[in-house]
Parts: sequence; structure tokens; C-alpha cells
Amino acid sequence: MALHFELVTPARLVRSDDVHMVVVPGSEGEFGVLEGHAPFMSTIRDGALKVYKTDGAAPEEIRITGGFAEVSASGLTVLAEHVEG
Repeated sequence: MALHFELVTPARLVRSDDVHMVVVPGSEGEFGVLEGHAPFMSTIRDGALKVYKTDGAAPEEIRITGGFAEVSASGLTVLAEHVEG
């Protein structure tokens, strides 16, 4: 089973992928999201998203600036103000 993950900026869809887990730099601290996570929304701080493609894989880090994260039945959407790269 996989988590559907989307990373979006005001300008474009940066990434849409099925992954194992994403660790998000929330404004109240980092939080991990797996498939089936309870729905919620959080503001995010500047930092690195850690995307784990498979269980046990090394994380891919994506630097982001501000925004929101929404976990819903359809997966995780990160609405970032800016994504490096």
C-alpha cells in the first residue's frame, strides 16, 4: 500500500507520486505521514520534506519554504510557497 503525495506551489505541480512515507516540517514540529493517516491540516515551516519512496529506503530531501500540509483520505498534499530546484 502507498501514500499518494503531491507537492504544489502557486506556480505549478512539482510532484505527484505514490510513496511509502513523507516527513513534513510542521510549524509545531516534524510529523510523518503514512497511508491511512487521520485527516488534518497543519502550517509548515521552512525546511526539508523527507520523502521515503519505499520502506527502509534512504529519504529524498526537498527544501521548501512555508505553506500548508493537508492529509485527507486521498493522501498528502503540501502547498508550499516555494520549492528549491
